[in-house]
Amino acid sequence: MGIIAVPLGYVLTWIYNIVGSYGISLIILTVLVKCLLYPLYFKQTKSMGSMMAVQPRMQEIQEKYKNDPTRLNQELQKLYEEEHFNPLGGCLPMLIQMPFLFGIFALLRNPVEYLHDPQMLFAVHESFLWIDDLGQPDLWILPILSGVATFISFSMTQQLTSVTETAQQQKSMNIIMKYVFPISLLVLARSYPAGLAIYWAGGQILQIFFNIRMSKYRRKMMEEQQLAQKKRKAEKQLAKMKKARLAKVKG
Repeated sequence: MGIIAVPLGYVLTWIYNIVGSYGISLIILTVLVKCLLYPLYFKQTKSMGSMMAVQPRMQEIQEKYKNDPTRLNQELQKLYEEEHFNPLGGCLPMLIQMPFLFGIFALLRNPVEYLHDPQMLFAVHESFLWIDDLGQPDLWILPILSGVATFISFSMTQQLTSVTETAQQQKSMNIIMKYVFPISLLVLARSYPAGLAIYWAGGQILQIFFNIRMSKYRRKMMEEQQLAQKKRKAEKQLAKMKKARLAKVKG
């Protein structure tokens, strides 16, 4: 992860030279990284919303052509083109974000390894607020804050979109992650440098505000999708009526 951690180390050093506080530098770095990755998060959320809209039609097609794989793939591809939906659209942004997450984790867990400015060797051990040494673990406040913020963030981002067997399995996994992951973070944060805990807690707090904005976007997108579905349904009914009238005239 040095390919990501080293450049982030230079950015952190540059921020520190401006503000003169390692704690504040970590907060600024957190905001910069989260804002940099926000467009990817937005794209991922948009793709998830699109998946939610097309899922009922996908299930209909899968049931209708379950014994004809070739026709099934053709109809699904047709559906994707009609809805301008990319089934991999939600995965790519997530994959792009992962190196940044691992890079920042490596940098703040072992800052001496990636910070090449001699003054930063002392900066990582500065005090900040109630923390005597940012290079050492904070045993309670930051771990608890990290766990609580992660729990809230996970709760806001979980999307349970159907009652199918697959969705129920996903729902069970989400419930486990909702509780197990925050508790695990609380425990792990008590052994990591306080600087890393500041990044994670700050990042999750920012994520909560991002989620609030994205929830409004999701509602708006679902309303638009429902209107589009009603329009398509009305158009199909109108086409059937015209076809029936034409057949009646010919008869």
